[in-house]
Amino acid sequence: MSTDVTAKTPAPAPPGKGGSATGDGLLQLVLDGMRRNMRQYGMLFALGLIVVLFAVWTDGDLLLPRNVSNLVLQNSYILILAIGMMLVIIAGHIDLSVGSLTAFIGSMAAVFMVKNDLPWPVAVVLCLAMGALAGAVQGFFIAYGGIPSFIVTLAGMLIFRGLTEIFLEGQTLGPFPEGLQKVSNGFMPEVGPDTNYHNLTLLLGLALIAFVVLQEYRDRRRQQEFALEVLPRNLFLLKLVALGAAILTVTLLLASYKGAPYVLLILGALLVGFGYVMRNAIIGRHIYAIGGNLPAAKLSGVKDKKVTFLVFLNMGMLAALAGLVFAARFNAASPKAGLNFELEAIAASFIGGASMSGGVGTVLGAIIGGLVLGVLNNGMNLVGIGTDWQQVIKGLVLLAAVGFDVWNKRKVGS
Repeated sequence: MSTDVTAKTPAPAPPGKGGSATGDGLLQLVLDGMRRNMRQYGMLFALGLIVVLFAVWTDGDLLLPRNVSNLVLQNSYILILAIGMMLVIIAGHIDLSVGSLTAFIGSMAAVFMVKNDLPWPVAVVLCLAMGALAGAVQGFFIAYGGIPSFIVTLAGMLIFRGLTEIFLEGQTLGPFPEGLQKVSNGFMPEVGPDTNYHNLTLLLGLALIAFVVLQEYRDRRRQQEFALEVLPRNLFLLKLVALGAAILTVTLLLASYKGAPYVLLILGALLVGFGYVMRNAIIGRHIYAIGGNLPAAKLSGVKDKKVTFLVFLNMGMLAALAGLVFAARFNAASPKAGLNFELEAIAASFIGGASMSGGVGTVLGAIIGGLVLGVLNNGMNLVGIGTDWQQVIKGLVLLAAVGFDVWNKRKVGS
């Protein structure tokens, strides 16, 4: 009597579990991690590629210290608007009025400081308060009046543009006090011994690297404590090295010219502050909640009307800040200021990872999206591409970014 015996082949152990991780297994982990985080890091890679492309195309002119500094100064007001716009889009809304509000606040600043000789710090506070009030009025109609944000902010766009023409009487008004000009065009002072670099900028860059590494490490530990998925260790270390190298490169470029501009410090404070709020504060979680699933957020006790009101109030204040920075940079208030700024801010948000349906996006993503547009503008100007083709190329970039978002969501859903 024979017995039929079937031999069972043991299944291979997955890398890192019960066996040694091979090189192929490690590579697969890295690729899997990149796929899972492509939405978050895709535009960061794209920004790097665009920088390399134009650096080669312009024979290195793009990365000259003076040009890098000008790149920050030229795009500062768009980056400020993009931060506020990202929060608005995450909450599931849109704001078409920020360009006109930027121009209106610039005109009021000129009226206060140039016509009435008001001290510029007092005028700045009044302008920020006026921006917050304008945002609050729009937020009230949207949150408590139930009027769609598209309609309210479209009306605001027309109203603020008209008020700008009225207060400036159709003329350019300037110049602004020297103190306000330094906020937009000035640089940190020189201190310490002569090192051929700007010492304060070097110290600031090293402190920023330490802060970023510590913050990334804390975020990783917090995700692990809640049993959330994190990047593989080697990919996480590679990310830290890449971030540190990028910050150090920009720091050395700025430090070899005039140092860090004051407006860069303002942007850094906004990035850290709003980044913390959106990651850790209750109001940040509520913004994501109402944008991601409004009915569920209401059932969970989220005060959606109050959150929406505060989001637009914040947008108004940031638009006022952008208006002050823009007016101070050009040392005059103009009736035509702020044209298409709202489109630039919206484009920066979507390029930086915001979703049309709301509930998705980061403050850092808004900055990355704004830098993509800024580098494109600067690089195309350096190589002599006309403004007509520049508009075409930026439109294609925006379409590609949103198309990638749609494709990525479909892939995840399937």
